[in-house]
Amino acid sequence: MTKTQSNFTYRNITLNDLQQLKQLGIISYGQFSNVLEPQHFNTLNTFLHDEDKLTQLISKSTGFAYLHNNQIIGMAFIIASGNPWEIFKADWSYIRMVGVNPAYQGQGIAKTLTSMCINHAIKTNEKIIALHTSEFMNAARHIYESLGFKILQEIEPRFGKKYWLYTLNIN
Repeated sequence: MTKTQSNFTYRNITLNDLQQLKQLGIISYGQFSNVLEPQHFNTLNTFLHDEDKLTQLISKSTGFAYLHNNQIIGMAFIIASGNPWEIFKADWSYIRMVGVNPAYQGQGIAKTLTSMCINHAIKTNEKIIALHTSEFMNAARHIYESLGFKILQEIEPRFGKKYWLYTLNIN
């Protein structure tokens, strides 16, 4: 799937995108360095530089890339039910790593990517989509809530900050 609008395109992610996705993750999540304690940001940064973890995510998910002039500026992944992980139940699909280059934030890209994940889940007959987000990701929380996600519960803090588990029933 590739769609074009002006110099903006979106398509499915492949393993060939690994380096661009890694750089996007570092840029988009790197903006939180000023709100996290140094040891917590170091943990996050280590994860963002881990190509094996990103390769695993790409391999077990359907990912969507948003491009400007053929450069990936936004990403989001949805993992099908049957792949439980820490806080996500086996019968849930879940969204991971929604990230947008800070230079392009505020243009609806994260909302578009999240909507693409929701639409994919509907097409593949998922019943529940879950995700987690934090108190320092207010823009993301607003997007998820505007799309119908509801807080299910507060979960164990990550990176020294509050986190919530959100779900969206799509059955």
